[in-house]
Amino acid sequence: MRFKFIHLFIIFLYAVICYGQTITKYGVTVVDDTSFYKKEIERDSLNKLVDLEKFIPNIKLDIKYATKDNIVGRKVYDEPKAFLRLPAAYALKKVQAELNKKGLGLKIFDAYRPYAVTVLFYEKIKDTDYVASPWQGSRHNRGCAVDVSIIALKTGIELEMPTKIDDFTFKAHPDYQDLSDSVKSNRALLIKVMKKYGFEQFPTEWWHFDFSGWENYFLMDLKFDDLE
Repeated sequence: MRFKFIHLFIIFLYAVICYGQTITKYGVTVVDDTSFYKKEIERDSLNKLVDLEKFIPNIKLDIKYATKDNIVGRKVYDEPKAFLRLPAAYALKKVQAELNKKGLGLKIFDAYRPYAVTVLFYEKIKDTDYVASPWQGSRHNRGCAVDVSIIALKTGIELEMPTKIDDFTFKAHPDYQDLSDSVKSNRALLIKVMKKYGFEQFPTEWWHFDFSGWENYFLMDLKFDDLE
C-alpha cells in the first residue's frame, strides 16, 4: 500500500511538472510556464491577464513595487505595470466609468503579483494579517486582487484616505472610525463603488479588493513580460 501511494505521488508530481505547474517548498501548486498559461487562455479567454493601463481609459498607476518605496525597500517588479484577469478588468472598467462621472478616477498600486513576490513579502514580514501566507498564496497571485485608491481627474491628486498603502496598523482597517468625516466619506465611496461591481473588501486593508470568483483561477508565478 505504501509503495502504491509513493508511486501515485510520483506520477502526480511528474504530471504537475510536465504541464507547466510546480509544487513550491510551501506545498502549493503554481503555474510558472507560459505555455500552460497560453493553453488556459485558448481553453477559456476569461483566463487572460490584461494590462490595465491599456484596457481602462484614464487609469493612473502608482506601482510602488517597481520602486524602492515599498515594504521590502527594493524593486520587486521589473516594470510598473498592473494586470488583472479579464472579468475583473471589465468590472474595474465599470468602476472607473462611474467614478469618471463624478470627476474622479482610480489609482492602481498593485494587481497581479507573481507568487515569488508573495513569498518574499512573507519571509520579510512574517505576519499573515498583512501579507498573504505562501502556503495558501495570494488572490493577487491569481490575478483577481487589486490595490486601489481614488484621485481627482483634474489634478491627479489622491483623495485623502486613512493611511498610505501597506500600513500595518489598525488605522488601515476598513472599519476603523477615529478619522475625519471627509476621510471616512472617501473610504466609503471607494468601498461602495468597488462592491457594486463585484469586488469584496479585504478585512485589514482599506485599499485591497478581491474579485468574486477568485478561487476559480490558478496561482501564478509568471513575470509581466510572460503575459504579453
